[in-house]
Amino acid sequence: MVVGAFPAAKLGTLLLKQISKPIANAAKVQAKNSPVFRKYICMPPAQFYNWCEVKTKMWILNLGKPVNIPVLNEAMAIELGANLLGEGIIFLIAAGILIGEYYRSSVKESKKEAAKKAEMEQLQRTLQELYFTMEKQGTQIKELTRGMYDLESRVVQKPWLPKKDHTHDPSDKKPPSSPPSSAAPPIL
Repeated sequence: MVVGAFPAAKLGTLLLKQISKPIANAAKVQAKNSPVFRKYICMPPAQFYNWCEVKTKMWILNLGKPVNIPVLNEAMAIELGANLLGEGIIFLIAAGILIGEYYRSSVKESKKEAAKKAEMEQLQRTLQELYFTMEKQGTQIKELTRGMYDLESRVVQKPWLPKKDHTHDPSDKKPPSSPPSSAAPPIL
């Protein structure tokens, strides 16, 4: 089953209309029953809509400027005003949902960016700490090497080097009758 090809936007629009229609219908009924609501909320937008519609049609059909635009009678104005109110409510609900979704996604995106930035800063701190540790260890290695060379230069006998065999060396001949030397070996 392919989910990506399913028209989710159309389904969302249909769902939105189905949820908004009862609210719009309740507003229409209230507009038709209440004289204050009818006179101040429904009729002025209906008359303005009628005026805009006549002007636009005359301009599109290139019939010139209308001289006198007739006003709608009260029943037609109430019906048109109630329909406009219902559509306006549906639009406002849809706009509110879209704005809420945009806000939610922008908050989610900003949190994701903040987490990414924090991770990058942590990586930079770790990298800097590793660099300083490496520099410190490099300095310690240099000091140890210098100390090792200093100690090597002070040592007279180097036990780790192979000893020379003196029995077969012709240049090193001592008289056999000479007593052993009583000189003490140097102190390390």
